[in-house]
Amino acid sequence: MTDNSQILTDLSVATLAVSDTPYGLIEDAAIAITDGMIAWVGPKAKLPQDHAALAQTSLGGRLVTPGLIDCHTHIVHGGDRAVEFEMRLNGASYEEVARAGGGIVSTVKATRAASEEALIASALPRVDAILAEGACVLEIKSGYGLDLETELRMLRAARAIARHRPVRVTTSFLGAHAVPAEFSGDADAYIDDICIPALRAAHAEGLVDAVDGFCEGIAFQPAQIARVFDVAAELGLPVKLHAEQLSNLGGAKLAASYGAMSADHIEYLDEDGVAAMAEAGTVGVVLPGAFYTLRETQMPPIAALRKHGVPMALATDCNPGSSPMTSLLLTMNMACTLFRMTPEEALAGVTRHAAAALRLDDCGRIAPGLRADLAVWDVAHPAELAYRIGYNPLHSRIFGGKS
Repeated sequence: MTDNSQILTDLSVATLAVSDTPYGLIEDAAIAITDGMIAWVGPKAKLPQDHAALAQTSLGGRLVTPGLIDCHTHIVHGGDRAVEFEMRLNGASYEEVARAGGGIVSTVKATRAASEEALIASALPRVDAILAEGACVLEIKSGYGLDLETELRMLRAARAIARHRPVRVTTSFLGAHAVPAEFSGDADAYIDDICIPALRAAHAEGLVDAVDGFCEGIAFQPAQIARVFDVAAELGLPVKLHAEQLSNLGGAKLAASYGAMSADHIEYLDEDGVAAMAEAGTVGVVLPGAFYTLRETQMPPIAALRKHGVPMALATDCNPGSSPMTSLLLTMNMACTLFRMTPEEALAGVTRHAAAALRLDDCGRIAPGLRADLAVWDVAHPAELAYRIGYNPLHSRIFGGKS
């Protein structure tokens, strides 16, 4: 690892600052880094004299962006669901897959059977794939244990990722993800007997940064989610929600009423929900990987989100069922191609707006006083990051000023 105090020169920089210049782009720029933080950024010709003593590193004309942020993942889990993927493509119905032990039941079974060490070991290759495309921050959820012991084990494994790799991890408790088989038909009892006690235990152990839920007909109703969010508020934890993915139950509006960090998926979100998010400052997290994998046809309301000024973040939604994807670059391309987001919106979605979705104010942009989490790219223009398919132009990743 190189020293974390230096001046990066011979580069262009997409600062992702809010400005009249697309991408906040500065040509022929320099970035001064001291003690792992950005001390200065701007045109090289205006580099302050007081930074002149720092060692200079030439980046050969490359593009620098903020380190990418994957703000919605289920990257810690046991097993995989490749066989059921094949079954569906061979004509099996959802019911037939479920009867064969597929679906979330299979992931819960595999996750409950896995040790913390096994969960870490299986997650690390997926983590490595995302880091290899310039990510510096990962959000990781629980939600495949659906019992107290396994939910805590998942969160401990998530915390451990940051000890095994140079990456910042934030955790989300997702006990309200699905109703496990042993509580079939009694979601309320599951919320009261397992989910809420597990949340309290995870918080007491310092394992939770935020509380999530799945508000959908196949998961939990708004009133059930509200009970979990009430406990989150009592514990001083922020909330976010899987909302309006398959239908419109008003989940985003509910989340906004709790001042949620984000509402995620949101394909069936209506304008009232968008307006509520705008008023609450809730970020919309768009997840094209799940849209693609599920062959969804209802697109998220991009125009309404723009109209109301709701920030749009993007994430892989890396999970074993509906989005087995580990590429933020592909996520950006899908958002542009499937949803007609612009390349600038896509890059903001995995940097500035992804940071907002996690309530992180020290990353996601390149500005003095923020962490020196940077991605260096072999591209001439930022639009190339969303344009190419199956190509990774990352030259290097700088995490806390070190590469």
